[in-house]
Amino acid sequence: MPLNFDIIIIGGGLAGLSSAIHLSKNKCSVLVIEKNAYPKHKVCGEYISNEVLPYLNFLGIDVFKLGAKRINKFELSTPKNKLVQANLPLGGFGISRFCLDNNLAKKAIANKAAIIQDTVEDVTFANDTFSIQTKQANYTSKIVIGAYGKRANLDVKLKRSFIKKKSPFLAVKTHIKGDFPNDLVALHNFEGGYCGVSKVEDDSINICYIANIEVFKKYKNINEFQEKVVFKNTTLKAIFKNSKPVFKLPLSISQISFETKKPIENHMLMCGDTAGMIHPLCGNGMSMAIRSAQMASLLILEFFNNEIKDRQTLEKQYLREWNAEFKSRLTTGHIVANLFSKNKLAEVLIRIIKWVPSILPHIIKRTHGKLMNVK
Repeated sequence: MPLNFDIIIIGGGLAGLSSAIHLSKNKCSVLVIEKNAYPKHKVCGEYISNEVLPYLNFLGIDVFKLGAKRINKFELSTPKNKLVQANLPLGGFGISRFCLDNNLAKKAIANKAAIIQDTVEDVTFANDTFSIQTKQANYTSKIVIGAYGKRANLDVKLKRSFIKKKSPFLAVKTHIKGDFPNDLVALHNFEGGYCGVSKVEDDSINICYIANIEVFKKYKNINEFQEKVVFKNTTLKAIFKNSKPVFKLPLSISQISFETKKPIENHMLMCGDTAGMIHPLCGNGMSMAIRSAQMASLLILEFFNNEIKDRQTLEKQYLREWNAEFKSRLTTGHIVANLFSKNKLAEVLIRIIKWVPSILPHIIKRTHGKLMNVK
């Protein structure tokens, strides 16, 4: 394998693999460095807005041929079990990361992108060239995309501001088998957290919840936390109690940060959760990752075609486009999550939404984009 590439992508999730396919389709030499093997389950809500469908089709991925569930209904409940429902303005689909990431990786390889399983330990930039040090080798490239997820040791190396702050959130994800509508995505709140529920391609129900670590630490383990806290939401309790687990044990991650991040770090273009993470309560992080991949890829191609004359212009344009596309979504996500973290206020909000049903689709639109244009 060569040690020099046009573009090196750190992280082989949705953003990294989408960029790899896009750039390799346009004859760039691309290396993806991913620490895990495919296929692999990830802690993720596994609901994606339909806004990304035109781009996924452009990349050669038909999610419905992979079995994705078409979703057009939304349900929300409060910790005191007040329930409200709405139609999703644009709709979405449910598909597991186990399935989607694996198929994106296969497509990237088919397009002649290289994918290696390794861990990046450091990235330096000098003389207009990146040097990427991994556990196994050293590589160089003209461009680096950071798409390695919510947090990594590389964030410490880069001295990113958010990594210095302790986050109060953890996430738990599992798959279960039971009775749940194919066309519904639900968000159910409980004390100190909220849980997303939707079907994926193999008819499993994906359960993924965010919880406050201080609330969680009062209990011995995940099972006790669910029995004592999560199941106070009677809708969630019914889903769990009337189902069978698919995973032997739930997956969990801690130190999930919703702090503001910079989309450019050390001249690297950051994509997906590496650039900014929307609260899962707004249910749209996966589509944001895919959209940011398209954004970065188009600008990189302009850079290599000399339509963008220098790196400084490339970085400024990416930052401008990223903020225009996502800054408002992230702000809305913070506001919504903050409001629903206050139980009494959440109950009032649900009553208002029931009186004025048009409010909920409006909030959903504020955290989602339009159908992606494909160039």
